[in-house]
Amino acid sequence: MIIIRPLSAVVLGVALTAQVNAAAQSPWSYKEKQFKQTFYDGYSVLKHYGGNGPYSDREAYGISRDPPAGCAVDQVIMLKRHGERYPDPSIGANFEHSLSKVYRANSTFKNDLEFLNSWTYWLPAESYYAEETFSGPYAGLLSGYTHGTEYRARYGHLWDGVSKVPMFSSGYERIIETARKFGEGFFGYNYTEIVGLNIINENATQGADSLTPTCVHDNDTATCGNLTNILPEFYVAAKRLNSLAPGMNLNVTDIYNLMQMAAFELNARPFSPWIDVFTLDEWASFGYTQDLQYYYCNGPGDRNMKAVGNVYVNASLVLLNKGPSIGKIWFNFCHDTNITPVIAALGIVTPSKHLPTDQVAWGNPWSTGNIVPMSGHIVLERLSCNATAISPKGTFVRAVLNEAVVPFPTCQNGPGYSCPLADYNKLMSSLPSFIKSCGIPPNYPQYLDFWFNYNLTNTLDYQNGSIPFQQGLTTD
Repeated sequence: MIIIRPLSAVVLGVALTAQVNAAAQSPWSYKEKQFKQTFYDGYSVLKHYGGNGPYSDREAYGISRDPPAGCAVDQVIMLKRHGERYPDPSIGANFEHSLSKVYRANSTFKNDLEFLNSWTYWLPAESYYAEETFSGPYAGLLSGYTHGTEYRARYGHLWDGVSKVPMFSSGYERIIETARKFGEGFFGYNYTEIVGLNIINENATQGADSLTPTCVHDNDTATCGNLTNILPEFYVAAKRLNSLAPGMNLNVTDIYNLMQMAAFELNARPFSPWIDVFTLDEWASFGYTQDLQYYYCNGPGDRNMKAVGNVYVNASLVLLNKGPSIGKIWFNFCHDTNITPVIAALGIVTPSKHLPTDQVAWGNPWSTGNIVPMSGHIVLERLSCNATAISPKGTFVRAVLNEAVVPFPTCQNGPGYSCPLADYNKLMSSLPSFIKSCGIPPNYPQYLDFWFNYNLTNTLDYQNGSIPFQQGLTTD
């Protein structure tokens, strides 16, 4: 018989001590903490000024931005908002009106407003209203160029280095300039030889052949028309600021104007002291007013916006189904209010119920800071994939919103939560008709055609002459 005797406490203690000492000497024992346990995205004002200020990436779900293993992007379709800009003249007039009330106090400013003793308005001249910003680290022209260089690194394999490529911009000066800068960033020295920039008129008579389709007979605008852009926190802010400098007599509309102005200041400067004048609670409320605007005026809160977005979605289906043979790179540029209908049609961030207008809907997916900041963009990637453990070899589609992969709620059974192309076709087949829903006259174009009949000349690749005063609509 063999008798196994238990280790003595002394022997066991020596063994454990040796293991502990060995572990302590391992390089994995004294490295920095692998993951930080603090996240500040929700506390960043970048997420709370809606579409008024500089770009920031969307908060992601954790899905890799790179193609899934065994997959390659063989076609990319992008719809991008213009870069950071100065306000339109009408909005700028609101800023100037509220600022005049601030300076009416005619006193030395103290405490939170002390910066006003040396602060100056950030618009170089009245002629810059509505144009792209060119100064500061968030400048719109810089943003467009940088985005182009980043996408050259990501999608450069889709261009053979010699083939000419069409790009498409709606007919508005700041959008055209964004397209040009993006093209310079992506194609580099080859830009003028390679790119044929097509400028698509923004007039409603373009019908469906447009990057800016207009719902001629929109019968669901009541909620949009009744939005006040006012929430209770604005009254608190007005009272607090008025106490700091008696004589200003700011009201809640002034508070809204000054907060919007702070966001626009960042488009032209690296820092806005106005940001810190308001509390984070007040910024969260301001951001929600922007969510309501985009939701009820240009998003899923208007029953006709899915039909508007379907113009782009339906045409992109043609590209996706034909694949690389029809073209691998499709870069398009437009306004924020032309992107939100497309996102409504795709159904990727639609709330389960309508947003309340009298209080903040915390955690709602329709957060415009994540959807259409300045330079915001939605990308459709066509993926060619080998067989994987969860799917056969095939073609798949995924949406990337501001550099975050956002799966389609009812179709995500492909690699990397993508959607099989055949299923994507079925998913989008139920979208309403733009022509019928919006009452488009029969003499207007009935479908998007400019992707299939474009020019490849470089005539419009650069501005011909100086930019006119507060230039807006244009096809030059």
